[in-house]
Amino acid sequence: MRTINRWLTDMRNLLAPSACSCCDARLIEHEHLLCTACQLELPRTHYAYAPTENEMAQLFWHQLPIERAAALFFYEGLSAAAQMIYDIKYRDRPDKAYQLGLLSATELADSGFFKDIDFIVPVPLAPKRQAERVYNQAEELALGLSHGTGIAVNSHCVKRCLFNGSQTQLGHWGRADNVKDSFVATNTTAIEGRHILLVDDVCTTGATLIACGQAITAVTHVRISIFSLAVSAKIR
Repeated sequence: MRTINRWLTDMRNLLAPSACSCCDARLIEHEHLLCTACQLELPRTHYAYAPTENEMAQLFWHQLPIERAAALFFYEGLSAAAQMIYDIKYRDRPDKAYQLGLLSATELADSGFFKDIDFIVPVPLAPKRQAERVYNQAEELALGLSHGTGIAVNSHCVKRCLFNGSQTQLGHWGRADNVKDSFVATNTTAIEGRHILLVDDVCTTGATLIACGQAITAVTHVRISIFSLAVSAKIR
């Protein structure tokens, strides 16, 4: 099903002029995904260049032992950059997630952030949510990162067994309670003793990434780093 959706997306992009993912302006030659103006204005975090003690990494202190953490840009509601997140989650645009993953890999290539990572592990969706959306935007992001870095994706070492509703309107502690015991590790032999990069589309309080990481570390010895496409601007 995902292959069919990607084929349809490719055909749509071939038949219709490509538009900027942020502002919808028509892209010109050599522009891809974002126009030059939006590329320059994307609110980048630059966390990959200081990945151990930035504000995002601090979300995980005393919760999940991580090696490093980074996001490409800051997320703020109603912003142009936030529109891209909305599109990949709710408007059937897995292609945007993939291309943003590839963009992230390209932009952060010289930061050393991906050094010694053995596997990229996307945060899974619950089966019902996966069926509704058809694709997992975190997995599409991971596949784009994989394309750009050459690091393999492992989507089979953890699964989501519970979905208690959206996190959007919940506060810090509500988010943590909402995802408690929602993940279970499976088929972890391949990642035993390895360094994995846990990937999600947005990091707000870190609750989902913490719950997912804790499920993995409960049954296997791994080193964990964190990457999200966006991180809440409120952590600054």
